Amino acid sequence: MTESRSPELRASDADRDRAAALFRDNLVAGRLTLDELSERLDGAHEARTLAQLDQLTADLPAETPGATESSRSRRTPNRWSVAVMGGVERTSRWRVPTRTTAVAVMGGVELDLRKAELDAPEVEIIAIAVMGGIEIVVPEGVDVELSGLAFMGGKEENVADVPTLPGAPLVRVRAFAFMGGIEVRSERASGRRRPALHA
Repeated sequence: MTESRSPELRASDADRDRAAALFRDNLVAGRLTLDELSERLDGAHEARTLAQLDQLTADLPAETPGATESSRSRRTPNRWSVAVMGGVERTSRWRVPTRTTAVAVMGGVELDLRKAELDAPEVEIIAIAVMGGIEIVVPEGVDVELSGLAFMGGKEENVADVPTLPGAPLVRVRAFAFMGGIEVRSERASGRRRPALHA
């Protein structure tokens, strides 16, 4: 946010859009998780003054570094999550590439994207369950697109019926369930409080 303006001024839609773009850039740079992005987008949507927007962006650089510089400190993306007669859980901070694949064969895979860092504002998850189960968790307000095929199994979308947050990323899930189950569901932010807003 520019320093020349008065923080008591009312925020415009353009101001909120600039904040949302900054959040998305910092998600891709690895500074924010998907959960934190969701919280900040929600806060920007509710912000009435420039001071409230400034509070949401205060701990972020105005410009994100180039891909070469930022990639040095980023986690390695997890391109595969495979469980064969066992289990895989990704519930802490982890990096989601533009495309990742989850395979559960007589086992289970849990992908919790709330603490995830995304490589792009749009990611694709290929989910294949054969006599097993895959569960994908996203923060409320994130856009989800579920497609695919279920044969003697099921694919289910249990995403909260809330408006998609402006600027939220798109998570595409291509689900293939053979005598197994794949569920995509949303949950509220995982315990982090949104930064307090003061006019």
